[in-house]
Amino acid sequence: MSSVPITGAILASTHLNFPSTHISKLQNPIYGRRSRIRIHCSSSSPDFSSITENFKDAISLTGGALDFQKATTSLSSEQLSSPKKITLVRHGLSSWNAESRVQIDPVLIHQGSSDLSVLTDEGAKQAERCRKALANIHFDKCFASPISRAKSTAEILWQGRKEALIFYDSLKEHFEAEDAKQRYPKEYTTWREDPVNFNVNGTYPIRDLWVTTAETWREILSNPGKSFLVVTHKSILRALVCTALGLGPERFRAIDVNNGGICVLNFNKRGEAMLHSLNMTAHMYTDLTYMH
Repeated sequence: MSSVPITGAILASTHLNFPSTHISKLQNPIYGRRSRIRIHCSSSSPDFSSITENFKDAISLTGGALDFQKATTSLSSEQLSSPKKITLVRHGLSSWNAESRVQIDPVLIHQGSSDLSVLTDEGAKQAERCRKALANIHFDKCFASPISRAKSTAEILWQGRKEALIFYDSLKEHFEAEDAKQRYPKEYTTWREDPVNFNVNGTYPIRDLWVTTAETWREILSNPGKSFLVVTHKSILRALVCTALGLGPERFRAIDVNNGGICVLNFNKRGEAMLHSLNMTAHMYTDLTYMH
């Protein structure tokens, strides 16, 4: 990698908001994308010290970006007490996952979820792999769906932690049935091909899910602490990631998360999100331990 002298400190990133006289040089294609660029910044510059301090504070949270203001719409009506890291985990393999049953039932959408689909032995092993992979990460709280397969996964993940698990009904998945394809063929086709227009008895569950998920985010983010673990279901995870990134319900199938998959989102104090990791699964096949 070449080093191009402009004079001054060496930076490996061009995220800092330097004056326009420097920006034009940084964007000049002559330096190439892999160049190391030296930039001279006068010590008399009124903004430089505050920029570098903000950079040091933000770099661990954002992976190098100084800030991500306006990256997404804020999910909080009030300024948060601190930036937050949210680690999302999908429950381990359930009995219906193993049988490839589609978990969607128009009746249960209105009446709430059931525990007919439970965590399998393989799912428990997946949860244990997640626990080991996250063992070195501090979490202030763990929020989980009270439905059996997610609750059991959360209990395995949270072994050895002091804080009590917190169960939110808003993290439940309301789509369950033994054989939706046969019982509701028309609804099933819409569910698979056009979920945003999936209609049950005059309601649109995916559209409604976006509304309730925004409320769930506000509830989670209002808690004190900087690092939270959330254990829930794939449909809820899809909605959580999409709403955090400002994606509408028409993008429901743009996100996929495996059983035991891990997603990480960072929030600044304004409640704006940056996606750090999506559907991490390396821990399912190796003894990988995540450090942050």
